[in-house]
Amino acid sequence: MEWRDEGILLSVRPHGESTAIIEVFTAAHGRHVGAVCGGTSRKLAPVLQPGTQLQVTWRARLDAHIGAYTVEPLRSRVALLSDHLALSGLNALCALLHTAMPERADHGVLYHATLPLLDAMEQGDDWLSDYLRWEMLLLDELGFGLDLSRCAVTGSRDDLAFVSPKTGRAVSRAGAGDWASRLLPLPQVLMGQGRGTSVEIEQGLVVTGHFLARGIMGLNDRPLPEARARLLALVTRLMSNTP
Repeated sequence: MEWRDEGILLSVRPHGESTAIIEVFTAAHGRHVGAVCGGTSRKLAPVLQPGTQLQVTWRARLDAHIGAYTVEPLRSRVALLSDHLALSGLNALCALLHTAMPERADHGVLYHATLPLLDAMEQGDDWLSDYLRWEMLLLDELGFGLDLSRCAVTGSRDDLAFVSPKTGRAVSRAGAGDWASRLLPLPQVLMGQGRGTSVEIEQGLVVTGHFLARGIMGLNDRPLPEARARLLALVTRLMSNTP
């Protein structure tokens, strides 16, 4: 068994004296694990960092085996390591893909949406709204996408201000009525309108986090990754210090 693909390195762990077990989110083969001989060596260890884009070749006697990788670096994203917020975003992204995505399932659309997000993080761009949209796409890929097209109560497309925490559907102010306090706020940035204010970014992360936590728990009985919680906490702290 053998295939060649490109992918984003999600995680690395040592195995034995010099081997590393790596997890790569690939364009055509999904989230895939394999062993790299010499992966902990001085030559390869600096290359095998989360977020690095790799050309990989995977080989195994049988498809069910863990298999072995040979890797070639395509793009290093070491600049992320010097930016606290970007590094936190990278850690959250990698942890979510590891926790939520089924192994070896093709998710090419999500893969190709992840690359420009990582590029924006590395370049120091205003990437938080792009990250929110990435989490929305992740929910879609998992089958838990939000329906923000019209009010679940009135059917209106106007003045949508809330999201039902149970159904993931939008609710207008008129439709919410006395139930408004039990609903999640719907920031306009989640509807693709603008880059979002600091308050909207924080609200958006709360909304997507709620549904990601519920979806991941339902899929594999695991909680939302701590890295995702740390990103929200960091964003909240930074926003509170922003005029």
